[in-house]
Amino acid sequence: MTSNALADATIVNDLQALQLEPSGFSLLLARQDSQQWQQKIMQADAAAVQRALAKNRRDLDDFAALISPAATPFLAQMASQAQLLTRQRFGHALQFYIPLYLSNLCANDCSYCGFSMSNALKRRTLTLAEVEQECQAIKAQGFATVLLVAGEHEKKVGLSYFKQVLPVVKRYFSYVLIEVQPLASRDYAELRQYGLDGVLVYQETYDRHGYAKHHIKGKKMDFDWRLATPERLGQAGVDKIGLGALLGLGDWRLDSLYLALHLRYLQQHYWRSRYSMSFPRLRPCAGGLADQVLQQHQSDTLISDKQLVQLICAWRLFDPELELSLSTRESAHFRDHVVPLAITSISAGSRTAPGAYTDVTASLEQFSTDDQRSAAAVAEAMQQRGLQPVWKDWEKGLCRSNLLLRLSHHF
Repeated sequence: MTSNALADATIVNDLQALQLEPSGFSLLLARQDSQQWQQKIMQADAAAVQRALAKNRRDLDDFAALISPAATPFLAQMASQAQLLTRQRFGHALQFYIPLYLSNLCANDCSYCGFSMSNALKRRTLTLAEVEQECQAIKAQGFATVLLVAGEHEKKVGLSYFKQVLPVVKRYFSYVLIEVQPLASRDYAELRQYGLDGVLVYQETYDRHGYAKHHIKGKKMDFDWRLATPERLGQAGVDKIGLGALLGLGDWRLDSLYLALHLRYLQQHYWRSRYSMSFPRLRPCAGGLADQVLQQHQSDTLISDKQLVQLICAWRLFDPELELSLSTRESAHFRDHVVPLAITSISAGSRTAPGAYTDVTASLEQFSTDDQRSAAAVAEAMQQRGLQPVWKDWEKGLCRSNLLLRLSHHF
């Protein structure tokens, strides 16, 4: 066992001694040898990639081969297979959603985020009247699915606030997701009664030591609390659980491998929920913190456009049923060419500051977007590529009808 694995095992033992039981996946993650997985990925050869491509059902070893440097010459074949699987499962439908930023208040300091508490920014939390105005502006664009986003400040932007906001938002949108601070399972269960459908929660990185380096102050420093969030969501019966890692913060290949392990664990234990995967890349942000991180990172940590295409295709080959999402963090050119390969959900017309849909001068963004086209322009571009924009989330019944088939594929 490597020194990192020993350290993780020690932390788990300490939690147990304090009667703070780690999550089931936390125990599984602690048993992984990161150096061995890295070697498996980096030492994979063409034969391992070809074996993975020849299979109908792929395991973690196959996924490791598909995200390895050895898979680069096979990218065209991966893309072709990924596109075929996507059309077979999802047809030409492409779901559209939009983020609605509620607040940039935050009680955390994170090296990569514009909302960090140490950033000298004007803070704003939308009133219920302002939330309604934002909903009206978004609804006018045709959206029926919305993602509510807020900085992590549980005292001022916590459960009580969300319970007030959700009924307002639900009057305008048929499917409502949130991306906020991790909550307790009972809180998620309660929010479901107010109209919550799905939750996005990104671990950022699965490297415990790298995580500590980038999360400096606040509750987000608690690696294990965040890691267990998808399990609490499953326990609460949340319909959709969105996963992801911040690509570029750590070793993107190893983080992706552990994401795949995490997904399989969740699918096995919380099979009533459905899952989506996002691919956020480190982006510049207000305050310049992310710029410093980008400058400090080595080129082998960051993920290139070509590598991101490889990763997206690898995910589709690993799980043909998984919803894959690509946000406006990426450029219009990149999205126009990559979405038709394997993506099933995209954001469009995004504004990442509170109140930005009704006040075009609003600043204070969490991060900068790259694809700044209107939702209508994005929809037109996708239609030109043979895709059919869908403005509401997939019907739950459709997903439930494929449940047994999905389980037989995975286990």
